[in-house]
Amino acid sequence: MSLARTRRYSREINYWPGFVDALSTLLLTITFLLSIFAVAQVVLSQEVNGRDTVLTRLNRQIAELTELLSLEKTKGAKSDAEIGALKATLDQAKSDQSRLQQQMDLGGGAANAAERRAGQLQSALEAQTADTNRALSQIDSLNQQIAALRRQLAAIESALQASESREQDAQTRIADLGSRLNVALAQKVQELARYRSDFFGRLRDILGNRPDIRIVGDRFVFQSEVFFDPGQADLKPEGMPELDKVATAMREIISSIPPDIPWVLRVDGHTDKRPLSGTGKFATNWDLSAARAIAVVRYLQSQGLPPEHLLAAGFGEFQPLDLGDTEDAFKRNRRIELKLTDR
Repeated sequence: MSLARTRRYSREINYWPGFVDALSTLLLTITFLLSIFAVAQVVLSQEVNGRDTVLTRLNRQIAELTELLSLEKTKGAKSDAEIGALKATLDQAKSDQSRLQQQMDLGGGAANAAERRAGQLQSALEAQTADTNRALSQIDSLNQQIAALRRQLAAIESALQASESREQDAQTRIADLGSRLNVALAQKVQELARYRSDFFGRLRDILGNRPDIRIVGDRFVFQSEVFFDPGQADLKPEGMPELDKVATAMREIISSIPPDIPWVLRVDGHTDKRPLSGTGKFATNWDLSAARAIAVVRYLQSQGLPPEHLLAAGFGEFQPLDLGDTEDAFKRNRRIELKLTDR
């Protein structure tokens, strides 16, 4: 009977392997949790300027940590249940020891074995209790770190809200400044349009009605033949008096233009679409048109017009007035245009 009770006792207390597995799983999970938390801290420091993306990622990590913590608490509760079972087994072993003590005359060796087994169980229980306490301490520390992380998130959200408020204020001020600038620019454009109208009227009076000088939109258009020989960029003497009239008209209105209006008299050179031979002074129509515009600008400067208000541009054959292939079309496209405009 004593032998049967000992075997039953051996079967009842065989919890040690399961306990060791549970403890190992708990420690590995806690280590994994701490590693995840460390990674979360690094990601937070690297991504703090990512605003909404960072907040979303951190909130997701907190949810994962919270879920893992809940799982660990569940496992901790399971470990507590196993500790309770071990305690019950220990109590049963002590009871068996007491009964065996009464039967010393029949089997002293079995009582000693039970006592040793009870001592082993007591040691295992103490070790399990110590490990459980350490795990609970680590869980508490992890809870504190999660709380600190939540506080950091709240501080980041507050800083982002303040930054967004400042940015909105800045955008409002920029919009206001832009509106005021547009109003000021519109006023300057209107003033320049008035002086342009005066210039056109005065120049029209001076030049009179000539077939080789036309008004196209906001520009005076001179046929190139008025100033230049074919393929050349040197002003002809007979064309200079016409430019003198332009300089006279400009001098009459320059003194009345306020200095804060950024105006220029733009001289545009144009040619027809027939290519040059390439053997002369100018390789392309672009070169020829630019050289003619520069020649006009230099002459106007020599007549007293301020160079900072003169602009030369060459368009070659790329801005035609007439798309035809006749001599009249070619003649219309070979031209010098004058335009009073803003810089």
